[in-house]
Amino acid sequence: MPPLIRELGRQSYEPVWQEMQTFTNNRDADTRDEIWLVEHPPVFTLGQAGKPEHLLNPGDIPVIKTDRGGQVTYHGPGQLVAYLLLNLRHYGLGVRQLVTLIEQSIVDLLQTYGIDSRARPDAPGVYVNGSKIAALGLRVRHGCSFHGLSLNVDMELEPFNRINPCGYPGLQVTQLRELTDPEPLFTVGQRLASHILGRLGYNQHQQTTGDNRSHE
Repeated sequence: MPPLIRELGRQSYEPVWQEMQTFTNNRDADTRDEIWLVEHPPVFTLGQAGKPEHLLNPGDIPVIKTDRGGQVTYHGPGQLVAYLLLNLRHYGLGVRQLVTLIEQSIVDLLQTYGIDSRARPDAPGVYVNGSKIAALGLRVRHGCSFHGLSLNVDMELEPFNRINPCGYPGLQVTQLRELTDPEPLFTVGQRLASHILGRLGYNQHQQTTGDNRSHE
């Protein structure tokens, strides 16, 4: 059975993070995998190995220390976040293979908009002409993944100037809006989910389940 795609709308970071942990802690071998599509209010998140010196000037945007991999990144309105709650044993995937699958799914998606992009072996994520358009940060517990990726669609990029994105000083960022006329955020999310599911071995996915829980 393919993962269930949940569209969560705009929700605060911490409650969704806590629900990911709960879902992962409570799942068993029969639990259906899920992919959550969400948009967050402005927040900086610092990964497990994150160094505070990469937070240059957070100002009034909150900073949350989280349990994903990676350094510091920014989430905000107009950015698509996809959380992959997958039992990697279902797909015979290791962490590195999952990272490659996510990156290639984003590259595939961007290609449908006529945008050439690539991953970098030295810095996980997806880049267009050297500027980062998508970031990755994962956690795997008992063979099951949570956290996931963020894709800049149609957002305010200024907060990225307040950090060293993903720990790289001077790293430039870009977004779909600067490269094409973007579709609505969750339309992009559905398209990305389809590419991910295709690379997991599914040709179609079932109807998205909306989720009216509010955490703001």
